[in-house]
Amino acid sequence: MRNFAYTRAQTVHEAVTALMADPRAQLLAGGTNLVDLMKYEVEKPSSIIDINRLPLKNVETLRDGGLRIGALASNAAVAYDPRVQSAFPLLSSAILAGASAQLRNAATTGGNLLQRTRCYYFYDPSTPCNKREPGSGCSAIGGVNRIHAVLGASEACIAVHPSDMCVALSALGATVEVEGPQGGRDIAFSDFHRLPGDHPERDNTLQQGEIITAVRLEANRFAGHSTYLKLRDRQSYAFALVSVAAALDIEDGSIVDLRVALGGVAHKPWRDPLAEAEFAGRPADEETFRDVAERLMAGAVGQGDNDFKIPLARRAIVRALRQAASGRSQIPSVKAIQ
Repeated sequence: MRNFAYTRAQTVHEAVTALMADPRAQLLAGGTNLVDLMKYEVEKPSSIIDINRLPLKNVETLRDGGLRIGALASNAAVAYDPRVQSAFPLLSSAILAGASAQLRNAATTGGNLLQRTRCYYFYDPSTPCNKREPGSGCSAIGGVNRIHAVLGASEACIAVHPSDMCVALSALGATVEVEGPQGGRDIAFSDFHRLPGDHPERDNTLQQGEIITAVRLEANRFAGHSTYLKLRDRQSYAFALVSVAAALDIEDGSIVDLRVALGGVAHKPWRDPLAEAEFAGRPADEETFRDVAERLMAGAVGQGDNDFKIPLARRAIVRALRQAASGRSQIPSVKAIQ
């Protein structure tokens, strides 16, 4: 780990000012990802800005029944909040499916959004990686790529986003609140993370000096028909090979609204609202769910080692929608259908 300067921000304005003063500065919240990256010398910040004293830990109820989750609210606090469990059980289930209890106690909402990929080559500075060093090449293409992307990849990068929480937030249509040198602004969750394109080193659409202050969820009608399904190599301490956040609004057996977000398959939580809209009015049955799976995975392309992800994702989408329609959520510690 390299030497770095350390400051502790007391206000959001102080944090923004410090970020603007040093383009190589990094924010420290829970540190569950950043500290690892610094130890591996993947991240080499010249200064660390500790934001743990900022007043961003609250979970507030909004007038419409939605929630505003502070950027420093821990993953554990959010997952076990009664309001989240009641109105947004999909989010609670996704958080509990990720990491260990110890990590959930430390990890924060804002930090979860800013997680970097777990690509083997990204974590190994001895190998070329366009995300770590733009223009150096992508070692995963033609290399060991079993965990890599089958949707939205580019010739520059086939890494995937690792978060479970973000997959649920994508399905729920969250909004990210940020504060920066030009003031505050809202970013639709679908616009927050980027596909790699020619600039895989840029994970999100934050501008220089901006800091996440909260994530906002609007009230919805998905609480009774949603599930988070995570398929992985082992039951704990493993990132998703494929995950599915499925949410349905059903009336008289027909779909009013359908949301499906996928994890483990793309550079960002993968969702296609235009495809989802095509299924409004269709019966909430097995045939429809198979059609949804085919539609969402239509553009998938494997890299050899990860070809298995494409049929796996199709089956996972059907299974998740089946569970959501029946009102049976996936218990994070149990893979069998409940």
